[in-house]
Amino acid sequence: MHFAALLAVHKSQSCCGFGPPFGCHVTTFPRLLLMLFLGLSPETWAQQGTQPHSIKIEGDITLGGLFPVHSRGPAGVPCGEIKREKGIHRMEAMLYALDQINSDPDLLPNITLGARILDTCSRDTYALEQSLTFVQALIQKDNSDVRCSNGEPPIIPKPERVVGVIGASGSSVSIMVANVLRLFAIPQISYASTAPELSDKSRYEFFSRVVPPDSYQAQAMVDIVKAMGWNYVSTLASEGNYGESGVDAFLQISREAGGLCIAQSIKIPREPKPGGFDKIIKRLMETSNARGVIIFANEDDIRRVLEAAKRANLTGHFLFVGSDSWGAKSSPILDQEDVAEGAVTILPKRASIDGFDNYFTSRSLENNRRNIWFAEYWEDDFKCKLTRAGIKYDLGRRKCTGEERIAQESQYEQEGKVQFVIDAVYVMAHALHSMHLDLCPGSMGVCEKMDPVEGSKLLQYIRSVNFNGSAGTGVMFNENGDAPGRYDIFQFQLSNTTNPGYRCIGQWTNYLRLNAEEMQWSGGDSAVPDSVCSFPCELGERKKMVKGVPCCWHCELCDGYQYQLDELNCDMCPFDMRPMPNRTGCRSTPIIKLEWSSPWAIIPVFLAVLGILATSGCIITFIRFNNSPIVRASGRELSYVLLTGIFLIYLITFLMIAEPSAPVCAFRRLLLGLGMCITYSAMLTKTNRIYRIFEQGKKAVTPPPFISPASQLIITFILIGVQLLGVFIWFGVVPPHTIIDYEEQHPPNPEFARGVLKCDMSDLALVLCLSYSIVLMVTCTVYAIKSRGVPETFNEAKPIGFTMYTTCIVWLAFVPIFFGTAQSTEKMFIQTTTLTVSMSLSATVSLGMLYIPKVYVIIFLPEQNVQKRKRSFKAVASAVTTQLSQKEDKQNGESKSSAIVPDRSQ
Repeated sequence: MHFAALLAVHKSQSCCGFGPPFGCHVTTFPRLLLMLFLGLSPETWAQQGTQPHSIKIEGDITLGGLFPVHSRGPAGVPCGEIKREKGIHRMEAMLYALDQINSDPDLLPNITLGARILDTCSRDTYALEQSLTFVQALIQKDNSDVRCSNGEPPIIPKPERVVGVIGASGSSVSIMVANVLRLFAIPQISYASTAPELSDKSRYEFFSRVVPPDSYQAQAMVDIVKAMGWNYVSTLASEGNYGESGVDAFLQISREAGGLCIAQSIKIPREPKPGGFDKIIKRLMETSNARGVIIFANEDDIRRVLEAAKRANLTGHFLFVGSDSWGAKSSPILDQEDVAEGAVTILPKRASIDGFDNYFTSRSLENNRRNIWFAEYWEDDFKCKLTRAGIKYDLGRRKCTGEERIAQESQYEQEGKVQFVIDAVYVMAHALHSMHLDLCPGSMGVCEKMDPVEGSKLLQYIRSVNFNGSAGTGVMFNENGDAPGRYDIFQFQLSNTTNPGYRCIGQWTNYLRLNAEEMQWSGGDSAVPDSVCSFPCELGERKKMVKGVPCCWHCELCDGYQYQLDELNCDMCPFDMRPMPNRTGCRSTPIIKLEWSSPWAIIPVFLAVLGILATSGCIITFIRFNNSPIVRASGRELSYVLLTGIFLIYLITFLMIAEPSAPVCAFRRLLLGLGMCITYSAMLTKTNRIYRIFEQGKKAVTPPPFISPASQLIITFILIGVQLLGVFIWFGVVPPHTIIDYEEQHPPNPEFARGVLKCDMSDLALVLCLSYSIVLMVTCTVYAIKSRGVPETFNEAKPIGFTMYTTCIVWLAFVPIFFGTAQSTEKMFIQTTTLTVSMSLSATVSLGMLYIPKVYVIIFLPEQNVQKRKRSFKAVASAVTTQLSQKEDKQNGESKSSAIVPDRSQ
């Protein structure tokens, strides 16, 4: 509608002179002008009446008041039922504070505070239209062209000037009103609006509040959640400034703090559809591990959420953390106590004002006529009906007598924000008092400098106040016009307590002080229930994070030789260590060696002891019967060398089993191949001598060179010297030392891991150490094969041949066993046993084939130990020739016999 149309409406409603009952009062023009500015339709205003219901208290300075005296009405109706606590209690608190201030001779002396108190009906748009009353005195009007019908100017009463406003209650209402009051520089102090966005002074410059903003409350709730060890929660918010801003603040602070994840963030619509709350509970159960639910919602929404949880049979599942809209109120949990059990709620720190209790309980219909809504409150509180002229009496309700008494015939409990309403009024009074002292020194009333009161200056005095409020706590503001954050933490408890209900379990004043031992949960359990996405991993497990959800993870065991480095990583233990049983660190790997008592050692030691005894017996027998024919015929010098080699082969068993040390390792290197080298060097020399004699006898009667005992010894020692030379070169290049092999016994299960103490002799080094002896053995076997045609009675060719054949079989069996167990965890034991047993067997074969029969004859058949006729090499050659010719005759079918007597002295 254009301004001209509005002006026409204004003029049509004007009257002049002294119309009934008084003169002409033009009160609609300022309001219509502001409605045009705000975009409100005059038709809407006409529907609601041009004169709002309000309380008017006369005074030198007038304060505005906005209170939700009635609840929001149904569609099309601005106001609903009366609100006894949030509406009447709070509004009476302002009246009580005005009475106290006006009767205080030290605060604003000779200045009376008045008030214009309006009902917001808990609706932001309605509150905005009502609040236009506060600014109409500030609108400049030009009435020069307005005349009555008789030509006289109209009588326009001067509207009251409101210097400041107490209110409103809901954040959405305060935001709407603050936008208007800011245009006219009227300071506003809220007693209950906590939306964080009201701290934005670039938009709400003239807004202040005696309650802390929800940003503090959200910080306190984050601290509570963390103190209970939760890291996975959902949020519920009623649609609107309060709920959405509170949750937004919670989300922002939780992101900045870290370690807290939001499973779901659900908004409750202003007008939920049927079944809407059941769907909300169903959505919350999609992330059932998030049992903690942060709820910024109005009382009705809280109650319906609890009802839906009960219908879903989820009593005790959800763990609610409620904002100050829940606080310590009984109305949201009425008949839903079992579902709400354990709920942790927060409420700005407050105290019950005894003076107000005395004041309010003394109110009656007679002494409280200034409160135009008190009769309605009276009917609702006492459940009776007042008789009014022109109104038919309701037969369904009893008649009010007017003699009823509050708190005696009705339940009464001081509403939680009464303290803050009183403090807000006192802030205005202290600011005006300071302003009066500065601008009107010595003046007994309002001076010209304060008539009118300049809003911008008053705001400066408001932000500077610092006094003890009605509860004894300090009242002050920060740079954003917010009060300090002081909260009490409550928990609704039912079990194991003499007084079921809300119990104070802590406080928050910039930091949390929570008495965890006083907390109780469903069933009286004192242990805090879990609200986590993933439970902590066990010792030795690392977290494998779920991408995009830092509070969710899977637990993976640090397997093998890994240990838990930190929460997210496993690392390998050093090569000489293995993980602890719980895998939180590493420990030294046990060191083992082959013990004498081990089964792997007993058998080789037993064979070696038997061999040493047998060898010693042979040596002693030969020494005892050194000049006997059998000893002499066997070649005494080489026999002693060969027996020494056999003895050393048996002796190496003890060195291989002994605890490794530098001396032991040195003797292992020296004796491991030396015993075999001595044995097979002597055998090779013998077989070579027999072969050369045999071959030479075929060609001539002259003996071959180097067949004498001295020559045989020299050849043997030369062959042995090659082995010793190689060993001593090895000593010089790599001095003998011990090592600990951690790879040998390194099974998949680290509990069985062992470090093996051994000499620095690898499998290859061991083979190289024995390789020369093996070459001698193979060569000796070749000569034994070539000498197989020697007559059976000639010297020792056949026993040496059988010895070498058997020895080769033993060592052929040794090779696959030794190298086939290279990957076994028992490698050291198997290889040591195999090596020592193989060497003992080869020594036993040599001893048994070559010397045991001789010893047997010497000891048990001495009659065969006689001297035979010595023969020259010529006779030997002749005997060989004869033997060969006999073989040829046999092949031709001719039978010839000839006795050949061997010469055993050679």
